[in-house]
Amino acid sequence: MSYDVDLKRKMVAILKVLKGKKQPVGAHIIARHLKMQGIELSERTVRYHLKNLDEQGFTKVVGKEGRFITKKGLEELERALAFDKTGMVIAKIENLSYLTNFDYRTLKGLVPLNISLFAQNCYPEAKRVLSQVFKKKLALTDRVKIFKAGEVFGDFEIPKGYFGLGTVCSVMVNGVLIKAGIPVAPRFGGLLEYSEGKPWRFTGLIGYEGSTMDPLEVFIRSGMTEVRKVVKTGDGRILASFREVPSAALDEVKRIVEELKEAGFFGIVDVGKPSQPLFEAPVLADRVGLVVIGGLNPLAALEEAGVSTENRAMSGMIEFEELIPWTKI
Repeated sequence: MSYDVDLKRKMVAILKVLKGKKQPVGAHIIARHLKMQGIELSERTVRYHLKNLDEQGFTKVVGKEGRFITKKGLEELERALAFDKTGMVIAKIENLSYLTNFDYRTLKGLVPLNISLFAQNCYPEAKRVLSQVFKKKLALTDRVKIFKAGEVFGDFEIPKGYFGLGTVCSVMVNGVLIKAGIPVAPRFGGLLEYSEGKPWRFTGLIGYEGSTMDPLEVFIRSGMTEVRKVVKTGDGRILASFREVPSAALDEVKRIVEELKEAGFFGIVDVGKPSQPLFEAPVLADRVGLVVIGGLNPLAALEEAGVSTENRAMSGMIEFEELIPWTKI
């Protein structure tokens, strides 16, 4: 039974890549897109699954290698089993954490990226708002990637008339710590309230475990953020993520956090004390809380300013060297 479930998930992942593609897509491209999502399948394995999808009528061969998703395939994608979605967020966090090989000393390696879309005619207002947010350091880092219409990242193509903005996801911190041999437990995405320019307390928390949608996207869609207010007055609510590390690793975590800040990752808010709440968020016994500003804060500010966005948290992996400081945009 477990094999059948695993097989089903892989086939659904392939159908997701094919969905919305304007041209036939081959196994090589599909395998590359899946890898960007943290799913490791060889071209040969992808071909095997494509053959099964063809037999079930979910995909159709065009030419030698390319395939389209069929109407039946789209319907199957919509009917994807509920348990295929349960825990999707925590699984993605774990996969992208594992794939992160970023070295903050050399500023080289893969980091996870969020992608957000906004209309090209909104660019002047978007740039003004985003500049304020990055200046106040209300993101993990000011390194970004601008995608133009027609460019593809992961399984997503930037549509005509839009820009894509890539921001570094806070999951990067998880990956750095894991590569240093420190276990990291993602716990919550939340609203962190600021008072007089300083973080005070969490006013809302959504657990990653069992969640089918990134909690920070939920807060943005619900209109609960106040990023622009924090920029202007120092008071309000921003997006932040909360994770725990073993208390035995506290000194090593503090050292790495300080080195990350020196490397330009100013969005690490604080490291707590063993077994004690951090910003009123609960911490398990023999654990230490770690709070990082959410990578989607710049886009939350756009929504607050009336610039409509479409956000895709944890879209895939990118070489850090491809990102540039916001001030050079």
